[in-house]
Amino acid sequence: MVLPRKAIISITSAQAKLFNGTETTGLFISEALHPYNVLSAAGFEVDLVSESGTYIADWLSQQPDFLNGDDLKTWNDKNSDFRKKLDNMPKAADVDGSQYGVFYASAGHAALIDYPKARNLQKIAEQVWANGGVVASVCHGPAIFANILDTATGEPIIKGKRITGFTTEAEYTMKIMDDLRSWKSEMVEELATRLGAKYERSAGIWDDFHVVDGRLVTGQNPASAKSTTEAVVEVFGEL
Repeated sequence: MVLPRKAIISITSAQAKLFNGTETTGLFISEALHPYNVLSAAGFEVDLVSESGTYIADWLSQQPDFLNGDDLKTWNDKNSDFRKKLDNMPKAADVDGSQYGVFYASAGHAALIDYPKARNLQKIAEQVWANGGVVASVCHGPAIFANILDTATGEPIIKGKRITGFTTEAEYTMKIMDDLRSWKSEMVEELATRLGAKYERSAGIWDDFHVVDGRLVTGQNPASAKSTTEAVVEVFGEL
């Protein structure tokens, strides 16, 4: 079948406190904005969606080290295409996954909370995968793979495949592992092991690094969002 040149970026609906309740985590802005920009520039029609149709922005993703220049201008402009789509997202249950050739899971630490059980988001990804499209994630986005199945085999789509995502080392470096454990959340590396995937990473926890395994494309951290999406466009072009 001819895949639609349309992409959908999933957004976490969850929020939680980190650092002894002093900061709020939610969507890591650049992990959705950079994919949006790359896909749009490549001629894709791009939509955003979350399980509940809502989101909150992660505090860290709004700091100057992560949000500056044109990204900051886009974020601050509530009439930008990105902000209008983000601020008016549909619920995942109201989205038809067959309309898309790419599913991309953006993240933020909060994704560890809602993605594993975000069944309607997962159904969109399953439909894209079943139709021969590209499924991708960045940073904590692989949390959504907890229950995404290959409907042809009944197995997890990442089983036997190479993936990357935010490292457990980085969680400890940020000194937030106790917070994450209090959420009863599974780390990306743990998820990969449990579902039979091969987890790979760069030597540096903040390096720009991504992995391509067929139609599955994954990025390690916020710095990898752009290159991961460029790889998605390349893979899509070869389908």
